[in-house]
Amino acid sequence: MLGTYVNTVAVVAGSLIGLGLRRELPERIKKIIFQGIGLVILFIGIHMALENNNLMVLFFSILLGAIVGEAIDVEKRLEKLGDFLKAKSRSKDERFTEGVLTAFLIFCVGSMTIIGAIQDGLHGDSSILIAKSILDGFVSVSLASVLGVGVLFSAVPLFIFQASITLLAVYSRNFFTEALLSELSAVGGILLLGLGIRILEIKEIKVANLLPSLVVVLVLMQLSP
Repeated sequence: MLGTYVNTVAVVAGSLIGLGLRRELPERIKKIIFQGIGLVILFIGIHMALENNNLMVLFFSILLGAIVGEAIDVEKRLEKLGDFLKAKSRSKDERFTEGVLTAFLIFCVGSMTIIGAIQDGLHGDSSILIAKSILDGFVSVSLASVLGVGVLFSAVPLFIFQASITLLAVYSRNFFTEALLSELSAVGGILLLGLGIRILEIKEIKVANLLPSLVVVLVLMQLSP
């Protein structure tokens, strides 16, 4: 799990730098930074979604995942985790929970996260996650300068999420086919599109409630001929 360890350290280091810059940046600069991040996420989401090779699997993964996610209210549960971390850290940052949730979704939904963690588990190849670590490090600087210390604490769910995927891959080597990875990436792209729209304040989308789609697509790909 070398890649996950490196990624976690990169997010922590980048967040600390961003927190150091936070007081130095005027609000208009913070706003344009956040908008820039939103635009980049939209672009990445579109690029990933276009990797889809089975439109029906993509459609029903999002549909069923949304129903499950809304039923158990994943976003509310993640917000409670953010509130828990805020209480434990005794932070008074008003955007703490928003920082945890937003950073977690940015760092963990992309194809580099999923495919990189799987490659790390299957082949012990951490190269994708290490490359992702560099990107996440720079993004965490920008995010922490805007959203504050919550971005730093997003390293906790990031580590749990990526480590879980890597361990799953270790014990399920024959499960992760190229076709499955392609559909996982496409579903992740749709989630990033929703996150980009949310960050740009175009529409408030509960992106976290779509996270079960990443599990549903695994099931549907096993059932599809």
